[in-house]
Formats: sequence, C-alpha cells, structure tokens
Amino acid sequence: MTANSPGIDRRTLLASGAVILVAGAAGADAAPIANARKAEEWPVYGATNAATKYSPLDQIHSGNVAELEIAWEWISPDSAILAANPELKPGEFQATALMVDGTLYVSTAMSQVAAIDPATGKTLWVHDPGSWRRGYPTSKGFQHRGVAYWRDGPDRRILIATGDNRLIALDARSGMPVRDFGKQGEVDLSAIGLQRPVTGAPSSLMGVTSPPLICRDVVVVGQYIDDRTAQTPMPAGDVRGFDVRSGKLLWTFHTVPQPTEFGADSWEQGSAARNGNANVWAPMSADDELGMVYLPCSCPTNNFYGGERPGDNLFGNSLIALDARTGKRRWHFQIVHHDLWDYDLPCAPNLIDVTVDGARVPAVAQVTKHGFCFAFDRRTGRPLWPIEERAVPQSAIASEHSAATQPFPTRPPPFERQGVSDADLIDFTPELKASAREILGRYDHGPLFTPLGPRPTMVLPSWVGGANWGGAAVDPETGMLYVPSLTAVVSMALDPSGKRSDTGDGAQEIAGQASVVRGPGGMPLLKPPYGRITAIDLNRGEIAWSRPNGPGAKDMPAFAPYHPGWTGTTGRTGPLLTRTLLFLGEGPHSPVSKKVLRAYDKRTGEVRGEVALPDHTLGPPMTYMAAGRQFIVCGMGFRASPHRLVALALPAAPAGAPK
Repeated sequence: MTANSPGIDRRTLLASGAVILVAGAAGADAAPIANARKAEEWPVYGATNAATKYSPLDQIHSGNVAELEIAWEWISPDSAILAANPELKPGEFQATALMVDGTLYVSTAMSQVAAIDPATGKTLWVHDPGSWRRGYPTSKGFQHRGVAYWRDGPDRRILIATGDNRLIALDARSGMPVRDFGKQGEVDLSAIGLQRPVTGAPSSLMGVTSPPLICRDVVVVGQYIDDRTAQTPMPAGDVRGFDVRSGKLLWTFHTVPQPTEFGADSWEQGSAARNGNANVWAPMSADDELGMVYLPCSCPTNNFYGGERPGDNLFGNSLIALDARTGKRRWHFQIVHHDLWDYDLPCAPNLIDVTVDGARVPAVAQVTKHGFCFAFDRRTGRPLWPIEERAVPQSAIASEHSAATQPFPTRPPPFERQGVSDADLIDFTPELKASAREILGRYDHGPLFTPLGPRPTMVLPSWVGGANWGGAAVDPETGMLYVPSLTAVVSMALDPSGKRSDTGDGAQEIAGQASVVRGPGGMPLLKPPYGRITAIDLNRGEIAWSRPNGPGAKDMPAFAPYHPGWTGTTGRTGPLLTRTLLFLGEGPHSPVSKKVLRAYDKRTGEVRGEVALPDHTLGPPMTYMAAGRQFIVCGMGFRASPHRLVALALPAAPAGAPK
C-alpha cells in the first residue's frame, strides 16, 4: 500500500508568500500510548516521542552538580568482535540508551543490542544479529544511534533497525527474537516495500543508523542511503510503517514521488526516475494523541549539483507529517528547494506546546544545518510566524537549475552565522584582518544559499552544521528550545558538468568531502565563536541567550596573546535538559575539544559545573532514577577509542546513612 495519493490536500498561499500544504487533522479516534512516560524513566531515544530530550528529575541540580562522579562504566561488546577481527574498522558509538521497566537498553555501532542493570552497569543480555558479518555498511561505516521499546501487557519488545537492513524484534526480558514477528523475529528491509529494487549488496548502499519510531502500534523506519556513490538510479528514500506485533508492512511513503503521486511535477523532465535519496536518516518524532509522525527528510541524489534533477524536488529537504496508521501525508513544508548545499534536515523535530500572541499552540520546531529554526502548528503545518520566500543567488553553471527563492523564517532569528562577508573575518589585529581579506579574495563567497561555482566557493554553514544529528532539546514547562551549533566554513568548486574541479581528480563529489578554509598563520579565517549553544524562546520567536560551547582554542599559543575568551569548539554532540540544568559535552571532531560534561543554568547560560570524562561525548546524554539515585549516562567512543557508556551520579550515601 502506498501513501502518496493526492487525496483532498490543497495548497494555501499565506500572506507571507510562503506556500504550505494544509489538510484535515489526524483521526480523532483515541489510541493508547504504549510508552507512557514515568518521570524516573527514559523510554524513547529523545526521552519521549516528542523528542524533547527533557527529564523533570532534579536530584542533580545547580547546587550539587559539581559533585558528580563516575558511578560505573560499561564497555560495548563490539570490542570483542574487533579484537577477534582486526581487519574491521571501528566506527562511532553514537547511541543514546533507553531506561524503561527497570532496565537500560542500548544498541552498539555494530547493531548489537544489550540490556544493562541501570544501577550497576552489569550486562544482563546481548543480542548479536551478525550485521558485521555481512560486510562494511555504507560510507558511514559501523555506527548506530539506538533502539525502540514497546509493551502491551506482558508483551515487551525491543526493536532495532540494523545497519544491514533488518528490522528485528527482541523479547525485552531475554533478548531472544520474537518468533512471530516477520520471519523468525526479523523483516528484511531491503526486500519489502521499496519502489525500486536495490541491486548488488544492499548494505553497501543503504542501511539504518537511527532508532525506529513507534506510534499507535506502528513501527516507522527510515534509512541512510549512501551519498558518496553515484549510480543511476539511486535507491529512493521510502519510509515504511510495520505492524509492531506481526512485522507486516502496513504502508510505504514515497519521498521521491512516483509519476501519479503528489509532488511528481516538482521533478521536471522525468528526473524523479533517474534520482533517489531524499531519505530520512535522522531520528523522527511523533504526537501519540494526534497519531501523527514527523519526518525530517534529506536532500535528493547529488548533494551539490542538481543539473540532473530540475525542479524543487519534493519531498527532499522537507518536514513531512504523516498519519501513523495509514502513512497518508497530512502536511509538509519544504525547507530548502532544489538543495545544492547538503542541507538535509539532520535531526528529529521537537514537539512542544507554546503560547503565541496569547493562544496556546501545539507546535513542532525543526532546527537545520543552515542555522534556522522553523516553527509550525503541528496539526496543520501553518507557520507560527510568517515564512518569506526571498530571492537568492543563482548558479553560474549553465546546466544547473538553482531555485529562484528559498524560505526564510521571520522568527526566530538565525541561531548560527549564515554566509561569509568581510565583517565575519578574524580581526584580533589589523594585520590579521588584512591577511584574512587576502585569503577571502581567493574564493567566491556571499550570503546564505550562494551556489558552488567554477571557482572555489565558500559555504557557511556547511553540511556539518549549524545543527546536526544531536539536535535540540525543548523544555515543555517554559517553551524554550536549546540548540548546539557549529561555525565551520568550507569550500568546493564544480566544473560545467557538476563534477568536483578543485581536487585534480575530476571526482563526482556528491557528499561532504570538502576543504576547510584556513585563515592567516593557521588560525581560523573567521572570528570566534566556532561552536555555540543558543536558547530560543518559542513563545516569542526570540533568542534568549547564546554563548560559546566551550573554551576551545582560547589558551592555544596562536590565540592566547589576544585573550579572546571562550572560542567554542566544532566537536559535535547533543544536549540533555532537566528541570533546572542544560547538559552538553564536547564532541571528538575538534582537536581543542575537552573530555567533559558541562552543566549550564538553562535560564542564563552560566556554567554551573563540569565533570571530567574518560572520552568525548557523542550522542545526547540521557538520565533516569535507579536505586534512589539519579544517573546521567553518556555514550562515547570515536573510531579506535573504547566504545562505552559512562554513568554519572552524586556520591552514594554510606551504608546505613539516612536517605
């Protein structure tokens, strides 16, 4: 069953000039919420299906957060596989664990699943589906972000969509496959519900790196599709819904529309048949009461050249709301038309209720790689504030078909720098500024959405963000959103046929292997900060505060003479929000990142404490209560460094001491 038929949807032109699709709200019939949240638990990757990354727990607070210590460490069972198979390349431990029904559950980079005692870190069981035996998965290698949990009375399941394209259901108590799900506990995602057959070795082209999402007993699965491979046609980013009990395919939504489906006319000259991707590789979110699932869609085939895909290319780069039970499109908004910058939507949309102009609105907020926060009424897709279609620079490549306009939200303001100008250059001294200007002159540069051209062209934000897969956190009590972001300017050049021309090898560059633009004397070209945290008031559409995300290079010899203060770091990681604090580590992608978890006052951004870690954090941390203690668990392990979970807690009370 496909779910793209035009139905009764219609386009509505807002006064702002932004085009949206409005449809009837999801069915009003109520459905039980399988994973109702208990305050002491963390039952979903993002805390709840709303992707809040928020917990109301406050045993750890600003008055004692500096006392946190490591309570236990858990080593990934992948380490044994790597030790026995040294030819395998270790990946990244990007997972965020779940804690539900008194047990911690986590996936590993190699798509193993483990159950862990949440108070001690003791392994209870491990399920190895053998994904690593089936070959090296896609260009991303071994990495995975998490699992999903479902229960109905005594039936309790863990579901994982693996790097080698299997949807597996496990008994949550034993770790054994649920035999009446699919075939002996699994569904082959490379063989069912796809609009195009996947030729060759499927896992070399596509696989799943993010957790499935469960809403109204439907398991919704997207996938990562290799964007460093050029073949015709590429797999399309079909999103599928499966029955959580049987594994039966219920529906498929085509993010690259077929000829009779809505959006097909946005692919001119029949180009949809030649192109693919537009997949949902990031985590998703859902409103269990509305029965709606929200998909952050990535860009179509070839991230930087669209000459082979004229048109706006729906549903690439779109936020899409689907009915969870049927897969029918309720509404969508395309955030980037005809993407030429790899500005795919990188993280789960955040669902939060806010008060705008005195009215309470159930909202969805999508932060982006290019530094915007788009906010909508999640029932209808109507923007909370006007979104304007503005003219943008056009491509100098004759075969390109760049979009004439792009959407710009009028509120909130951008949370990250956009485009490159003289005002952005490093300026600690007049000499540094003059040298930076000379470097700037070697490149094409301009405002946001400046297309790549024959000369090396600067892109800011780049495809690493802005925001990325760690996403944002939202506070359901205040309507505030907190987003980490990066400032990293890169460059590329394309020849008249869209091939990379600044490498000397004529590579068909369709993914982000670009050159970081360096400044004078090995310093950055731009002034700091290079990484930040921004707090956005979604009730007003205003930035409440913004600050660098760490000390960064402030004490490095090149920076120290200028006393710049915190410069921030480009190490990517995700946030955790509690009743009083915002927690954020520093990712491993920067040589100046620190191995710490830092706690900020979420009202002001002031640092309230930090705790040393054995490694850099990667995925967003999570928190829960067990044995009377609040734990914060961080995942870490980048390439060859040990993959592990590290649990932090306040010092345990001495035996016999009053609680």
